[in-house]
Amino acid sequence: MTRISLTVDGSLVSDDVEPRMLLVQYLREKLGKTGTVIGCDTSNCGACTVHLNGRSVKSCNVLAVQADGAEVLTIEGLVTDGELHPVQEAFRECHGLQCGFCTPGMIMQSIDLLNENPSPTEEEIRLGLEGNLCRCTGYHNIVKAVQHASAQGGAQ
Repeated sequence: MTRISLTVDGSLVSDDVEPRMLLVQYLREKLGKTGTVIGCDTSNCGACTVHLNGRSVKSCNVLAVQADGAEVLTIEGLVTDGELHPVQEAFRECHGLQCGFCTPGMIMQSIDLLNENPSPTEEEIRLGLEGNLCRCTGYHNIVKAVQHASAQGGAQ
C-alpha cells in the first residue's frame, strides 16, 4: 500500500491505496464520486474525464498514486452554493445530453476547452471534444451547449 494525499473537490483527503489503483477507481470506490463514470477502461470514451491540477485527464489512464499532492476536480465539485456550473447549465438548457452516461466527461472536457479557448468555433469545439464519445446524441446539442456556454462567458 502507498499513502497518498490530494485535494478532491476542495477537500483534502489521504488514503492508503494499492499502487496499481486507477484514479477513477479511487474516486468512485474510496470517495464515492460516482459522477466520474467508468465507460471503457481503455481511455477511449472519455466518460471518466476529471480535472487534474486544472487540466482535463481521463482518470482511467492515471494511477491514484500519480495524483498524490495534486488537485482533482470532479463533476460533483462543479456545483457552487447549489448552483450549476455555467457549462452544466448550458448542457441542461441546450439538451446536450440524452442518456447522460457521457455527460460528466463531456462537461469536464468542455470546461477545459473553454478555459483554453473562450470563443471556439464549431470546428474547434468538435476537435476539442475529440476523444469523448457519445453514443446517443450525434453531438449536435453538445456542440450547441458549448457554444451557449461560450456566449454566456465561457467556463468561468
